[in-house]
Amino acid sequence: MNVLILHGPNLNMLEKRDPTYYGGLSQEDIFNHIVETYQHIDFTFYQTNHEGEMIDVIQQTQNVDAIIVNLGAWTHYAFAIRDALELTNKIIIDVHLSDLTKREAFRQINILEGLTKKTFMGEKLLSYTKAIDYCQTLLD
Repeated sequence: MNVLILHGPNLNMLEKRDPTYYGGLSQEDIFNHIVETYQHIDFTFYQTNHEGEMIDVIQQTQNVDAIIVNLGAWTHYAFAIRDALELTNKIIIDVHLSDLTKREAFRQINILEGLTKKTFMGEKLLSYTKAIDYCQTLLD
């Protein structure tokens, strides 16, 4: 199984963000944990702070079975990224370290609703592992 994990803006700085919401781990910590825990899955990780770059990567997605996305702030307004994801015809799973429903009003908007198979949020690192486990159930 091949899984692409996409990270949006500022997720490369997680260890500097409020640990109450984001868990205190770095992006590298999260990616390393995923690789160590799921050694039987081939992962590709990509993070960018540039919306056009994210769209380019999504448009070039071919040899993956599923895409797990944490779009960060783009979750709330990046319709061009949503459109690119929709064109892939891949399994898409949405992940958030914090619980969007318990955040500021603007963070409660999720433009990926209706596109993703499922959203996992509010459980920090566990949100990722639950998303990967769910992905495995869909692909097995």
